[in-house]
Amino acid sequence: MRASRLVSILLLLQTRGRMTAQELADRLEVSVRTIYRDVESLHTAGIPLYGDAGPHGGYQLLDGYRTRLTGLTADEAESLFLAGLPGPAAELGLGAVVTAAQLKLMAALPVELRDRAGRIQERFHLDAPTWYRDQEPVTFLPAVADAVWNERRVQVRYRRWQAPQEVERRLDPYGLVLKAGRWYLVARAGEDVRTYRVSQILELHPLPETFARPEGFCLTAYWREYLAEFEARLRWGEATVRLSPRGLERLADLMTPGTVAAARQSAQPPDEEGWTRVTVPIESIEHALGEFLRLGVDAEVLDPAELRDRLAAAARVLAERYRPS
Repeated sequence: MRASRLVSILLLLQTRGRMTAQELADRLEVSVRTIYRDVESLHTAGIPLYGDAGPHGGYQLLDGYRTRLTGLTADEAESLFLAGLPGPAAELGLGAVVTAAQLKLMAALPVELRDRAGRIQERFHLDAPTWYRDQEPVTFLPAVADAVWNERRVQVRYRRWQAPQEVERRLDPYGLVLKAGRWYLVARAGEDVRTYRVSQILELHPLPETFARPEGFCLTAYWREYLAEFEARLRWGEATVRLSPRGLERLADLMTPGTVAAARQSAQPPDEEGWTRVTVPIESIEHALGEFLRLGVDAEVLDPAELRDRLAAAARVLAERYRPS
């Protein structure tokens, strides 16, 4: 385990350059004290590794030094062929590049690893988009990706849900995120970093000027915080609902993960009819109306009263519409 960690430290410094002890500790999920001991061991082994103190310090390999300890294990070789998503790569204009890279990697692997990696491709296929949803047109995705990569400012005409629906924005594109088959652009507009759905970009014009990516900006951390804030905004209120055994089972297929988790946490023991009472967050009365209508006769909303009344009114309209002539 320790030998593997020492190799990981070498490879991290080789690929990323200067890193602090805290950054290495966070990446390898160990304590800073452990990193200090590992660095001392590398020094003892004759590795040309040096460190600088201060706020801009860190550990760094001597210029020109490169380790040859880059051999892949069987599990690592297999995981590389699970990491590539051919659909998203093709949308980015990199389909042929990914295919060529996989062919080169396959040719470079030893025979035993090549066979195992080949079995991965034969037995596993990753399909990112969710069910019951057509793939969105992302006309400007390659241009957006190019602007992200080259840190080039863009001018876009964008369609949003609130009025005015079509707006002009000058963006500094920081990164792209693929979520449930949909592409999102994280970009700075003015003083704020915001999220834009790529399919809603109506026009895009690359601008001649570039921008400086802010030091320390982490796309993964931003997206994690964005999702947490998005979930919080959706929790406008709560609804108390009775669910039949079938309704409880269908919940995971019809509701968001946050709703499903809340239902499981609040679930009370089944009543005499086998129905379970749960409390779930709702975005709005109008949105919840459509959500619970999807559960049909397998759900009964008890509270809030307004939502219950709206569902009863919808049921009366449906009953009248389907009354035998």
